[in-house]
Amino acid sequence: MSDPIQHECGIALLRLKKPLQYYLDKYGTAFYGLNKLHLLMEKQHNRGQDGAGVANIKLDMDPGDRYISRYRSIDSKPLQDIFDHINSRFREIEKENPELLKNVDFLKKNAGFTGELFLGHLRYGTFGRNSIESCHPFLRQNNWITRNLVVAGNFNLTNVDELFDVLVGLGQHPKEKSDTVTVLEKIGHFLDVENEELYAQLKPQGYSKPEIYAKIAEKIDIEKILKKASGDWDGGYAMAGLFGHGDAFVLRDPSGIRPAYWYEDDEVCVVASERPVIQTAFNLKSEQIRELTPGHALIVRKNGNVKETLINEPKEALKCSFERIYFSRGNDIDIYNERKLLGNYVVPQILDAIDHDLDNSVFSFIPNTAEVSFYGMIKGLEDYLNDRKFKAIKDLGKNITDEQLQEIIYQRARIEKIAIKDAKLRTFITQDDSRNDLVAHVYDITYGSVKRNKDNLVIIDDSIVRGTTLKQSILKILDRLDPKKIVVVSSAPQIRFPDCYGIDMAKMGDFIAFEAAISLLEERGMKDVIKSVYNKCKEQVDLPKEQIKNYVKEIYTPFTNEEVSAKIAELLTPDDLNAKVEIIYQTVENLHKSCPNNLGDWYFTGNYPTPGGNKVVNKAFINWMEGKNERAY
Repeated sequence: MSDPIQHECGIALLRLKKPLQYYLDKYGTAFYGLNKLHLLMEKQHNRGQDGAGVANIKLDMDPGDRYISRYRSIDSKPLQDIFDHINSRFREIEKENPELLKNVDFLKKNAGFTGELFLGHLRYGTFGRNSIESCHPFLRQNNWITRNLVVAGNFNLTNVDELFDVLVGLGQHPKEKSDTVTVLEKIGHFLDVENEELYAQLKPQGYSKPEIYAKIAEKIDIEKILKKASGDWDGGYAMAGLFGHGDAFVLRDPSGIRPAYWYEDDEVCVVASERPVIQTAFNLKSEQIRELTPGHALIVRKNGNVKETLINEPKEALKCSFERIYFSRGNDIDIYNERKLLGNYVVPQILDAIDHDLDNSVFSFIPNTAEVSFYGMIKGLEDYLNDRKFKAIKDLGKNITDEQLQEIIYQRARIEKIAIKDAKLRTFITQDDSRNDLVAHVYDITYGSVKRNKDNLVIIDDSIVRGTTLKQSILKILDRLDPKKIVVVSSAPQIRFPDCYGIDMAKMGDFIAFEAAISLLEERGMKDVIKSVYNKCKEQVDLPKEQIKNYVKEIYTPFTNEEVSAKIAELLTPDDLNAKVEIIYQTVENLHKSCPNNLGDWYFTGNYPTPGGNKVVNKAFINWMEGKNERAY
């Protein structure tokens, strides 16, 4: 229902720990790894549809033989495009000689993407160019096999300017000022240093140059490289990397903001952004999969050894709660139950909004991602009804009649499928933004499901950010059913502050909650609060990020959540709407009760897990005050 929130990104790393012949013999295909990677990426397509990329490294190749393959796509169906491209070479081989598809030595020498180490990435272009150059994995090439680096990640860093200056101070000349290039070059620099130090140590010992390079591959200290490269990163990240000789890593930020899960057995080591993806791809139970510890790296050595090791001291765990509310697929056992609780905990507010009149209220959900929280809401309503039935039966005592008993026990929440999205019409409309009159027909509605001018219509959604879609189409669509009242329920709290760790919510003006608070301040003669916050933010502009405070919280301080929600409802109600509109938001307290292991709530509370977050919100408010329609980082 709310405008879609984009989010970057999804990763999948796969290391085959046996020779390719093993998988051919056991599974009947030399493309076991490639097929698994495809499945891992396909099951994470919810995490990025603007672009995708795949990289592969072949182990133990002879000099002169290609050992790194990479392909990226920004096609309208990037995953399909990538794997069609990769498989086109195999189709050529099949035409020439089908038996060669079972010759692993031939495949490794003559076809790309037939190595043992894979890295896949799915991207949402939250800002900047959505070009092929913006697609991960990024590649840093060198004639030394141990200096080749492939990087892909799910991340945003808030201090790119600082990191860029550090690189320049090291004598580098980065080709652009972006967090991806900065990360690549920062890791690459310390990879170069490690190579040079090892070379200097080994050369006096009388080894030949080929022997020295082989020993560097054995001795390279990935833990030291990552510690030096990432010590001053500020942001949220799950960063994956491959080295040309066959080592690999996945590094997670100290607060655990961005997610990463992993699994290992004697055949594979696999990492992905979501747990059920690994479960599905390898037919595993949830308890077999581990979460990568915040501040740690999973290091996969060329010899197959896998170790989770400390890189940066973990901070207070503030894992992104939006992963649980919205981004991650709902088939994770914990996320499924958490989303049900999110729906359950808003039931008391819903009952107050409809004056506890369940007989004349209809319940539904928009969009489909809100379905699980809808189930939780219905469970809460059923529990309420059962308590009410129990009391009613008890009050009637022994003199209860069959008719009375039947009337009591047959009460239930009225559930309807109110709206069905018309995908084809949506595609047509988005080609011409001026056709606002057609936007209201994006959904087909179920006529007759609501008693006209008598029923309340309660619709639950995952979140309400800008509210544009709600105002321009959804409320008008629902109003065609002639309900007495429309109650829109957000299973997430009010989004009040920008994100700077990977979610496409970077400007203060994007938030209807912020617009509502500003309107309330203006209406109540409190414009001085706005000016005061602006002055405080301006005074902090030149301070180190570690000293900046989030004074933007003061915009919301004078008002209760209910006052802000009421103003939001007023702002989002179209002038020609017949039904009364009320908007209900989840409370932060109940969010934490629902998702106790993912307490990152900075977009709701302004409590950022890193100093860079306060710097970003400071800049975002200044940009809004000065009329600059640009990102704050």
